[in-house]
Amino acid sequence: MQKTVVLNVVGLTPSLLGKHTPFLSEWAAQGQVVPVKPALPAVTCSVQATYLTGKWPNEHGIVGNGWYFRDECEVKFWRQSNKLIQAPKVWETARSFDPTFTCANLFWWYNMYSSADISVTPRPMYPADGRKIPDIYTQPAELRSHLQDRLGTFPLFEFWGPKTSIRSSQWIAESAKVVEQMYAPTLTLIYIPHLDYNLQRLGTDEQAIATDLKEVDDVCKDLIQFYESRGSQVIVLSEYGITPVNKAVSLNRILRENGYLAVREELGLELLDAGASIAFAVADHQVAHIYINDKDKVSQVRNLIEKVPGVELVLGEKEKANYHLNHPRSGELVAIAAPDSWFTYYYWLDDTKAPDFARNVDIHRKPGYDPAELFIDPSIKFPQLKIAGILLKKKLGFRTLLDVISLDASLVKGSHGRLPNSPDDAPLIITNNTNLLPATLEATDIHDIILSHLQKGIVQNGR
Repeated sequence: MQKTVVLNVVGLTPSLLGKHTPFLSEWAAQGQVVPVKPALPAVTCSVQATYLTGKWPNEHGIVGNGWYFRDECEVKFWRQSNKLIQAPKVWETARSFDPTFTCANLFWWYNMYSSADISVTPRPMYPADGRKIPDIYTQPAELRSHLQDRLGTFPLFEFWGPKTSIRSSQWIAESAKVVEQMYAPTLTLIYIPHLDYNLQRLGTDEQAIATDLKEVDDVCKDLIQFYESRGSQVIVLSEYGITPVNKAVSLNRILRENGYLAVREELGLELLDAGASIAFAVADHQVAHIYINDKDKVSQVRNLIEKVPGVELVLGEKEKANYHLNHPRSGELVAIAAPDSWFTYYYWLDDTKAPDFARNVDIHRKPGYDPAELFIDPSIKFPQLKIAGILLKKKLGFRTLLDVISLDASLVKGSHGRLPNSPDDAPLIITNNTNLLPATLEATDIHDIILSHLQKGIVQNGR
């Protein structure tokens, strides 16, 4: 098989290729750029699972970045076990053709306990004293210490949160080169997340994100030149495009005001009580799964949600099948946001009752996705001083919260999840093997495109 590398450059779209991405633009001009019609929801976990299996969410089961685990009555986001994907992955298919085939999965999601030969993924340590310590999980296990001894500790707090920077993508890129030198896998999957951050913070204004585009272009240049010099062919891919938004829609607050959502109070703060609720929404960017425990209330809830400003479409059982979302993990209803809107997870009606995790970066405790974690609360007059004080308390052994995240959803300027209105805003695929790409692609086609590169690709160097 022909050695192949897939760079997943999150948020890259045809409209963002240009003067701020000189290397990628020149490299793409020598090959082919094709927009990809994404899976719904167009979010990280669902799209990646679709790319890697060639199946829609109704078959592979990844209906979002998180969902309601009905048997536990809990909403869980950002699970990590590969066993959650209910379909064979591309590396398993390739291995059935060639038993010498090997695959390295570097930071694509659901990366733990998979059948890939080499895995690297974020896995913080959570000691009992409340600290969150940056770390990674690897397979083989000894790769963990080798990478961090060589590259330093993975910069977790620059991978997500208000301190996000190019450093996390650079670390991933350097780890990929180390893995290549150590194992030379046949297929290497590399996650480059940097564009995702300021596209959500700032929107798609080209000048506002010019530095981010150049930083990502430099990382891609380094990786592409490295791999091509070693005889590998490279595919550049993205999961979704991010588009401007100006309206945050809090479906859970509407459900609560209409008597459908239940909360319980702990220490004076409110927690969503999913198991006791008639209905609640699991918000995930521009898509929300609405779970309805009382099936007699489905039509009532649908009528309510369809009237909410900022909701473009509500999918029931029939419509879910049309969009390949008819899976038991999906909500009884699925709401799709209007182009200028996105969904918050907020369910409290008074910010003084917001749970303690709301003002923290806490992706596993929140019952929905929260892009406000990218922002330090602008009402804090001296945020660096406050953060330093909190970190000092933690260092001295005190249990305290890093409660600096804003509850102002209007800060968010970009989102994704709905199907794009224009191919310019769609995810893309770029390859120099132009004979292997059709003129139009759906997300489920990526599995076979990767296989065709492995089986038939011809490296075209000379740059």
